[in-house]
Amino acid sequence: MDIFDGLTLIGGLALFLFGMNLMGGALEKRAGHRLRDLLKNVTGKPIVGLALGTGVTALMQSSSLTTVMVVGFINSGLMTLTQSVFIILGANLGATVTPWILSLSGVSGGSFLLSLFKPSTFTPVLALFGVLLHNFSKSTRRQETGLVLLGFAVLMYGMEIMSGSVADLRTDPAFIGIVSAVSNPIVGIAVGTLVTVVIQSSSASIGILMALSATGSIPINAAVPIIIGQNIGTCISAALAAVGASKEAKRAAAAHFIFNVLSALIFLPLYLIIYNLAGWSFGTEAVLPVEIAAINTGYKLISVLLFMPLSGLLTKLARAVVRGGSEDAVLLDERLLATPSVALARSRSVERDMAKLAADGVLASFGLFSQFDEKKAEKIEAWEKKVDEYEDKLGSYLVKLSSSDLLRKDAVAVSQLLRCLSDFERVSDHSVTIMRAARELKEKKSGFSPAAEAELKVVFAASEELIQKTLSAFCDGDGQAAVEVEPICKVISSLCEKIRAAHVERLTKGECTIETGFVLVDTLTALERIGGHASNIAGCVLEIGKQELDLHEYLHLVRHGTEYERRYADYEKKYRLE
Repeated sequence: MDIFDGLTLIGGLALFLFGMNLMGGALEKRAGHRLRDLLKNVTGKPIVGLALGTGVTALMQSSSLTTVMVVGFINSGLMTLTQSVFIILGANLGATVTPWILSLSGVSGGSFLLSLFKPSTFTPVLALFGVLLHNFSKSTRRQETGLVLLGFAVLMYGMEIMSGSVADLRTDPAFIGIVSAVSNPIVGIAVGTLVTVVIQSSSASIGILMALSATGSIPINAAVPIIIGQNIGTCISAALAAVGASKEAKRAAAAHFIFNVLSALIFLPLYLIIYNLAGWSFGTEAVLPVEIAAINTGYKLISVLLFMPLSGLLTKLARAVVRGGSEDAVLLDERLLATPSVALARSRSVERDMAKLAADGVLASFGLFSQFDEKKAEKIEAWEKKVDEYEDKLGSYLVKLSSSDLLRKDAVAVSQLLRCLSDFERVSDHSVTIMRAARELKEKKSGFSPAAEAELKVVFAASEELIQKTLSAFCDGDGQAAVEVEPICKVISSLCEKIRAAHVERLTKGECTIETGFVLVDTLTALERIGGHASNIAGCVLEIGKQELDLHEYLHLVRHGTEYERRYADYEKKYRLE
């Protein structure tokens, strides 16, 4: 093997890694909604966690990406350490799918049926269909399917190049010497670990081993320890992801490492016993790619079955390795940006929490006029500061997410979250305005007239329904609730005008004071502005649903329809001033 063969090997490996990343990214986008649905089912049940880890890893073709996601979930407070252990076990099991696919490179035979399964036969066909789907289809889903096919074709082509580049090693004395050294179990484990750490992909490491096995010079007794080492080396991705994460996230990475190391420590003595009892001639026959896949699967399956009932032990050992108390969860972990669909789901969840907090502040401020409570007022101010924090962090996070390679529907969803963000923040600001108006009345030991109190109760009731409809529209995607928002806004605006006029009339009669009038006007102005922000949010929800209207066009149409007039009349009757 000369320098040119070495360069060919490096080029094949580069294509292999590129194809795997391309296929994994396309699969993630293609199945992003399924990932979100799977994550909703995370529970403490071992079988559910195991199935989740296996399924997600099989979909994305990467156990490293799954474990990195787990670290991000724990860091965000979405998952507990106990739940993560089962998913990590499943991720190790799900990673066995890729080697079986790669084992097709070892298919040989002259029959027509076997020829169909040779990479040299189906790779060009997959590449052709991938190009056609990606370049000429208008459907986003078909384009993503095309990328999956292209990624797989590139991956298998890289595998073929690697196999071809090492074909001459069969008779190379230096290579034979290296193989003899690797046949030592300790050396084999070290080599498998080191190569996987450098490449940061156990699938690529196994791919190299399969390519070398095509020379017919890799015996089974050399392949087994290398595979054990590869499973240890794959922990590097989770370890790197845990840098700077919370202690619980670091414990998840530690659990992943402990599982693979203990598996090796358990199997290595057994392997050595068999190795020595059978004699040094044990396993000297050449290993085939399909046998490498079978050994890898058997090793991982037995390890997972062994540690399933010992998950509590893994948790305790992880806590012993990473000591210290629990820490606050990170609101939005940037590790999740590696899987945009999951990052979007997390962003949507955080903005829903923000929306509910803003709504709680407004509704709580209404009650302060009937009975002012300083502790409740302080809570409203604390909520408003929390909403400000949400806006700052979520805004930056969504901007980063928007620069990712997103599906069209996900890009639209990110746009919706960004546009509604400032409206919720402003709604929260107005809750503080209303609270301070109520505090001013308390400090001045003043109050509204009975007529003004009755009018405020009516407009507060209408505003409360407005808040609930807006929350349903945004949080639940309720289009019917969104349609109801605009007529309620108009009713609130009309009520505020009538209350102002009534106040002026009472002021001339000496029934109200100028001081209380200022408080009343500030409160009514805040309610009108809350209505304006609610209208923007509902309009955005409906616009996203229609996807062909802009906000101004929507507002124009919704305010000039027969159905709108009917709803307005109903709400006007419901919230009538005495």
